[in-house]
Amino acid sequence: MKGREEALRLLDEATQLFSAEQVREAVQRLAADITARLEGEFPVVLSVMGGAALFTGQLLPLLRFPLEFGAIEVTRYNNDIQGREITWRLPPRDNVRGRVVLVVDDILDEGITLAAIRKRLVEMGASQVLAAVFADKAIGREKPITADFVGVTVPNRYVFGFGMDAYGLWRNLPAIYALKDT
Repeated sequence: MKGREEALRLLDEATQLFSAEQVREAVQRLAADITARLEGEFPVVLSVMGGAALFTGQLLPLLRFPLEFGAIEVTRYNNDIQGREITWRLPPRDNVRGRVVLVVDDILDEGITLAAIRKRLVEMGASQVLAAVFADKAIGREKPITADFVGVTVPNRYVFGFGMDAYGLWRNLPAIYALKDT
């Protein structure tokens, strides 16, 4: 992507999959499900930056239990649309030992990144690692990990909006879109 006009064209050609209202409803449902599961715990909640920023920002105020919040940053995409090697930009802190950890991420695509996060947290001594993803992509094959909490299921297309990007763009959209099929 080179600039504003290309970004606007990308959005104009995209297909909306979930409206802003549907996104809000999914976050509210997830918050209720997570609260029901963790209300007796004092978990560490780790947001996977930068994709989960919007999701986390809307989810946290709806959780009805005490928690300790942190962020991690691990990527396979680097503003591209195809995954590559896993890169840790901000690893987890040592406060996860002996704790329940809830990882909040934008999308469960192939599951490679989330599986690597879970493995690292278990190696660091987390007593339990749960995952909440806003979107679970239906890729048509088994993944190395499943999420404990899922907001919406998206088709096997490249999706963006609500924290997820396309070429580094449009994380700020309140709805979910899919790139034009090529």
